[in-house]
Amino acid sequence: RGSIPSPAFLFDTTSPLGLNVCMSGSATSCEECLLIHPSCAWCAQEDFGRGRTLTSRCDFVQNLHKRGCQSRVVEYPTSSITVQQNMPLSSKGSGLTQQDVVQIRPQRISLSLRPGERTWFGLQVRQVEDYPVDLYYLMDLSLSMKDDLDTIRNLGTKLALEMGKLTSNFRLGFGSFVDKNMSPFSYTASKYQENPCNGYKLFPNCVPTFGFRHILSLTDKVDRFNEEVQKQMVSRNRDAPEGGFDAILQAAVCKEEIGWRKEAYHLLVFATDDVPHLALDGRLGGIVQPHDGRCHLNDNNEYSASTRLDYPSLALLGEKLAENNIFLIFAVTKRLYVIYKNIRSKVELTVWDQPEDLSLSFTATCQDGEPLPGLWKCADLKIGDTVSFNVSVEARSCPLHGIDHSFTIKPVGFKDRLQVAVEYQCECDCTRAAQINSTICSSIGTYKCGSCQCEPGYLGARCECQEGDASSIHLSACREAEGKQVCSGRGECSCNQCLCYESEFGKIYGSFCQCDDFSCARHKGILCSGHGECHCGECKCHAGYIGDNCNCSTETASCIADNGQMCSGRGGCVCGRCQCTQPGAFGDTCEKCPTCPDACDTKRECIECRLFNSGKLSDNHTCQRLCKDEIITVETLKTDEPGAVLCLYKTDDDCVMKFTYSEHASGQSVLTALTEPECGGGPDALMVLLAVVGSILLVGVLLLGIWKLVITIHDRREFSRFQNARSRARYEMASNPLYKQPVSSSFCETDLFDKPYNGGVH
Repeated sequence: RGSIPSPAFLFDTTSPLGLNVCMSGSATSCEECLLIHPSCAWCAQEDFGRGRTLTSRCDFVQNLHKRGCQSRVVEYPTSSITVQQNMPLSSKGSGLTQQDVVQIRPQRISLSLRPGERTWFGLQVRQVEDYPVDLYYLMDLSLSMKDDLDTIRNLGTKLALEMGKLTSNFRLGFGSFVDKNMSPFSYTASKYQENPCNGYKLFPNCVPTFGFRHILSLTDKVDRFNEEVQKQMVSRNRDAPEGGFDAILQAAVCKEEIGWRKEAYHLLVFATDDVPHLALDGRLGGIVQPHDGRCHLNDNNEYSASTRLDYPSLALLGEKLAENNIFLIFAVTKRLYVIYKNIRSKVELTVWDQPEDLSLSFTATCQDGEPLPGLWKCADLKIGDTVSFNVSVEARSCPLHGIDHSFTIKPVGFKDRLQVAVEYQCECDCTRAAQINSTICSSIGTYKCGSCQCEPGYLGARCECQEGDASSIHLSACREAEGKQVCSGRGECSCNQCLCYESEFGKIYGSFCQCDDFSCARHKGILCSGHGECHCGECKCHAGYIGDNCNCSTETASCIADNGQMCSGRGGCVCGRCQCTQPGAFGDTCEKCPTCPDACDTKRECIECRLFNSGKLSDNHTCQRLCKDEIITVETLKTDEPGAVLCLYKTDDDCVMKFTYSEHASGQSVLTALTEPECGGGPDALMVLLAVVGSILLVGVLLLGIWKLVITIHDRREFSRFQNARSRARYEMASNPLYKQPVSSSFCETDLFDKPYNGGVH
């Protein structure tokens, strides 16, 4: 039954304790064998395993083949997937009939699951362009909203213009609410019945109190919306909270009255200035009957059960909004266009009616093409983008005989869904050929799948023994090994087989009563942490858990940071929690790290989008989601605060932006930034030239001056030495005895120069 995989694709044939998980179990039938482990198979061959215990028919496929079991009698069912409907995804919403728009693929599949075996299937989701939108505006008309009523007189026109940027098929509806018209929520005296504002000087006239009133069904006539809004007047209630949750529930479940279309996005805009009453608040007025979650609009389109049913709970409200694919938007009158774009920028999957015995896990592949295990949503999408999800499914057990299950996978806010039918591979084909009172079983048992199931009181491979028979030959067959106790000391030997004792702690089983389902590792006193089954001293963990005591979750969704990275790229996910490996990183997803090299770059993007609406985060509308830190702007930045990291970056206009990043003891990240980047004036080319030339001249003059000073000092020293030498020479001439003063003869000086020289001596 099904294909038999090659040994290379099978599970390990032994457990960490060295036991063959198939043969060490207590399987005495094909169905019990299949439940032990998804790699176990059963041999239905009649003459297989003669002289061996019944559990030997349950083994790994390759082992059964080695021991002579023919392939045609091996029972080894495997999980399979059948796609039943797989229409292609649509690219546009307008111009098509309601049945033609497809935003999820495939639409219907069937799973045939063997318990314990995990299998996978994929699906794609695309938000088509120009998809119809239904918007129902639900307004609080209590007295405190009087000013707001004046501001939305032409709201319909504004909404139509804004939403027209995203869809050509837009409809508007309108409803209003106040509160339950009973004490202590409203004024109930007779003088207030027609005019609750009676005696109120600031606003003496208003309409009677009402719970919820549906005024205008969804329509593409924008003028009708404006006309109805113009007619509205405020009312008055007594306490501060309003009856808004009553109104939201009626707007969600009264589908025909409101006019919600199946093939449209459903937006419910809830405008109020105060908190709403919650479930159990109705007891203040004597209302004890919980809300039934149904539509209660009368012929006047007013909520008729306002004074009979309690306010709805948050759980009921969320259930009905999800059931009817309604996005609830609180207190928005201006930025609806941006909010709607944000809603359509993400795809998130939900699972409806998931059977308890099924384990599901998701892996998302978003626009970057990287698989993200444990993630079932994609953000930062553009309308028309296609994202993929890989869904892993495992059946943990078999349901009651003949009962199949189904579940639905549905993107939040979509009408499209993937319907999944599930059947379980819990019965062997050979069971259908069972022979009651077969001669093979001594006519006192049922021959099924190669073995005998004996009537009460009979034992043996062929039901040949009765309970109570014992002999030494039989006893030797009940010892696991020579010298071991008979039936491990936890049972009695009868007809070559061990009959295991009952235990108050659990079940004792095995060929030699060597196994039980209670001697396994515990976590906080709980066997296998409650996330696995104890099998012969070893915990067999359920899907999604690992470890000796199954206390370690493999789920990684809690480790995905806001930026979509596992542990912010600074650590690994261990047992569902981030273990930060980057020095200085901390936080639930290692998102905090002032000393990390990329800390300034990461926070820079938040500074750009939050303060200046620039940078790459401003384009895809993820700023508010990723940048949740507190940002303080200052004129002068202090950089000496302990624990603060100074960050600087250059802006596009060559200015310098400075900010500090610190983590407070409360766990809050704080960014302190300058109000504006620091920008210096541009350089003057002439001044730079003059400064350079002046510097050169100044250096030249200084060098000349230094040279002149050195020469002057040198000359003065030489002149001083000359003067000293001259003085010594005069002294020596005056005191030398050989020296005589020269004497000149008397002649007229004029003769010497007037007469020519002829070589003679005068």
